[in-house]
Amino acid sequence: MTPPLIVAPLAFVLSEPHAGGQAGKGTQSIRAAVVEAFQHRGFWLLTLGYFVCGFQVVFIGVHLPAFVSDQGMAPSAGMTALALIGLFNIFGTYVFGLLGVRVSKKYLLSSLYFGRGVVIAIYLAFPISPLSTYVFAAAIGFMWLSTVPLTNALVAQIFGVKYLAMLSGFVFFSHQLGSFLGVWLGGALFDATGSYALMWIIAVALGVIAAVLNLPIDERPAHVARSQPA
Repeated sequence: MTPPLIVAPLAFVLSEPHAGGQAGKGTQSIRAAVVEAFQHRGFWLLTLGYFVCGFQVVFIGVHLPAFVSDQGMAPSAGMTALALIGLFNIFGTYVFGLLGVRVSKKYLLSSLYFGRGVVIAIYLAFPISPLSTYVFAAAIGFMWLSTVPLTNALVAQIFGVKYLAMLSGFVFFSHQLGSFLGVWLGGALFDATGSYALMWIIAVALGVIAAVLNLPIDERPAHVARSQPA
């Protein structure tokens, strides 16, 4: 039996979340929830940041093995790097999920995006070897999908949980657009220039941009922000 068929029955024992935590959310329609989100600046900033997330991680996930091979290393080095990314992603997602309960989520997101840019820049600044690639993979893996629990939690914090799946889906669609562009542009620029250098620079620059974009997000529940304008 495949994993999805094993996990699917568990959905039947889940209970729907109650919307009583936020005033007025219990009777909010889908249309009203979408309008509220799309008129909220923080929703768009989160969405743009998630675009960068997809751009960075899928570019690295797809093109890192080829980049490593171009540096004269054995194919096994690239595969080991991907394995390390997957391993350290487990720890990073867990740690940042816990931190999100105690620390401002927007600051954590900003730190993650900026941290990715720094890690990429350091990796490229020194001679690239199997060891440096493995260290890079572990560091970038720790920040790989750590954005996911923070982004979803911030959507829930601002807009409530009643339409969390739908609103998170809108945000994640931007992530997938970034993923497509990261993979496609990486290949297109390599074909045009014979190098990944420009693509790495773009990945670093976008990390800085995403870090800045997350800082102005108003983390207060939307209905509170309306009644208490900043």
